[in-house]
Amino acid sequence: MKNTTFLAALACAALAWAAVAESPSEISVNLKLDEIDYLSGERVRGVIDIKNTAPEKVSVGFSNSKDRLIVEVFRASDMSQLTRIGERPFVAPFRIDANEGQKLEVLLANHYALDVPRRYLARPVLIHGGLRYEGQYRAFDIVPGIKITGALQMFSNREGLSREFTLVHWMRKGHEHIFLTAADHGGDDRPWPTYDLGALMRITRPTVSILPGGEVVVLHRTGPDHFIRSEFWSLPDALEFRTRELIQDPETAGQNRVQEMYNKAGGVKPVNRPWWKFW
Repeated sequence: MKNTTFLAALACAALAWAAVAESPSEISVNLKLDEIDYLSGERVRGVIDIKNTAPEKVSVGFSNSKDRLIVEVFRASDMSQLTRIGERPFVAPFRIDANEGQKLEVLLANHYALDVPRRYLARPVLIHGGLRYEGQYRAFDIVPGIKITGALQMFSNREGLSREFTLVHWMRKGHEHIFLTAADHGGDDRPWPTYDLGALMRITRPTVSILPGGEVVVLHRTGPDHFIRSEFWSLPDALEFRTRELIQDPETAGQNRVQEMYNKAGGVKPVNRPWWKFW
């Protein structure tokens, strides 16, 4: 009789444990990345989606908050966890009441050194009420890109310091994009961000020019009739984006004007110069 009672109690406990184990978590946390691969030096942007079905609110980042939100990053090859750079918070302070949710932007390159090309795994973790609520791993790759051309900047007011600019291209969402990367030599080798300059049409070879005043100008073709001119301001302790301008191709503009005049005059159509030659 005692054995039967014990076995019945054990079975009830097992069923209760299984019900708890299979029950959905009161809090879910999920990370979605903008891309599946990033150029070395890009900010690696993602969005953390938190849903709170617990009876109490979630509070992160305020003076009286005990909750924490972090994103853990691992090397995919051996699951070695990366060490954070500093202790700054991953997201701005937030509160989520019961039965509500919120989406929060996170820039992983602000918190981890992600300059080495390889595959990484990122996982969001919300610590609430002494429990860890973990999201799924999200994989992303850091890639070097394919070099197009480059230029070297020397600084007259900073002896021994030089800055190497490189234009690289890479596929992004089915389109080829061009990126500007920068690396210092002879200084403290501080990292600079990589800039996505937009879609690239490989008809005319892109150029990067360094002007005496510190301006860095990139010119690349974005379509059959247009270029994009991107200008940056490069000083020994700063690299900042300034302007982006759409420029019509002078040759194409001239041909269009001649074509228009010939059509109005009813004359012979001009010869169309081929523009599809790749560099």
